[in-house]
Amino acid sequence: MPHITEGVPGVSVRDVRVELSDAPVLRGVSLDISAGSQLAILGPSGCGKTTLLRAISGLQPIDHGEIWLGANRVAGDGHRVAPEERSVGLVFQDWALFPHLTVAANIAYGLPKGIRSRRFRRNPKARERVLDLLEMVGVTDLALRLPGSLSGGQQQRVALARALAPRPTVLLLDEPFSSLDTHLRADVRSEVQTLLRDLSITAIFVTHDQDEAFVLGDEVAVMRDGVIVQQAPPAELYTRPADPWLAEFVGEAELLDGDATGDRATTALGVVPLAVPATGPVRVLLRPEEIVITPGAGAVVTEVEYYGHDALSSVALSDGTIVRSRVTGASAFQPGDTVAVSHRGDPAVAYGMTNVTR
Repeated sequence: MPHITEGVPGVSVRDVRVELSDAPVLRGVSLDISAGSQLAILGPSGCGKTTLLRAISGLQPIDHGEIWLGANRVAGDGHRVAPEERSVGLVFQDWALFPHLTVAANIAYGLPKGIRSRRFRRNPKARERVLDLLEMVGVTDLALRLPGSLSGGQQQRVALARALAPRPTVLLLDEPFSSLDTHLRADVRSEVQTLLRDLSITAIFVTHDQDEAFVLGDEVAVMRDGVIVQQAPPAELYTRPADPWLAEFVGEAELLDGDATGDRATTALGVVPLAVPATGPVRVLLRPEEIVITPGAGAVVTEVEYYGHDALSSVALSDGTIVRSRVTGASAFQPGDTVAVSHRGDPAVAYGMTNVTR
């Protein structure tokens, strides 16, 4: 099987700016990806995710900044390495398989020019490489089939094998699972994640799906309006988001107005401990799983949503503030029940009012 760990570079993007039709798309993007790791770029539609991926691949020229693959600068200061010289593999959203070529021939098309041929079977080196790739992605029995006869998951595996054929040092994947149904998407992305980790290949995924980003990325870089808002491991993004917008983007968030004094803030929910001391008006971030409802008084359950694995209850506090509480399994309460509400969790993040963007 192909071995792709040798010479694997990291990726560094430094203050990259791109304008399209005189409109800024990337407004100074900077990020770093460790060699052999996986980064998920997460953000809403139109934030610049795909443009950033195209810039790294070389398909999109940049107007400012630098892009480095390991120790090699591939873009910046008037210098631009052609896409085919960057050792970067691409997996597109629609997979872009050739409908008239067999699975094996599609994969062979991704081989280096020196051994690429539609008659690759006559080249022992090419034939061995294609067989290795077929086995790697689990489609050996489909070698002679045409793409149109394959399922979405099978086509995705073929597209991945073709991208890996030239043994790239960096693999870029643009919304690679968005065309698959929910259950198949989860299965295929798990297989792809395991394969890329086994190969220790540096990979960058673009997605608008928060669950997908958290599953795939050793780190996640969240984009908004052409900039990186925060890059961090998934757990840090969830527990210590950089601003209120990000807090709500990466999960359900309760942002309560509060008055901070040192390491605690007084809110409609009561006194909440703070991770970082603050003073004055703040907005305090609580996740629904940190809000606990128990039999008592002071609040009323207004709605209960049951999802099987968990339940989300909306509760009206005495001042009219609505907060949500999540529990595993079914809720013990029904709409109309009177309850007590409290915070149970780690010290919370608080945002100064001047940092709040809604």
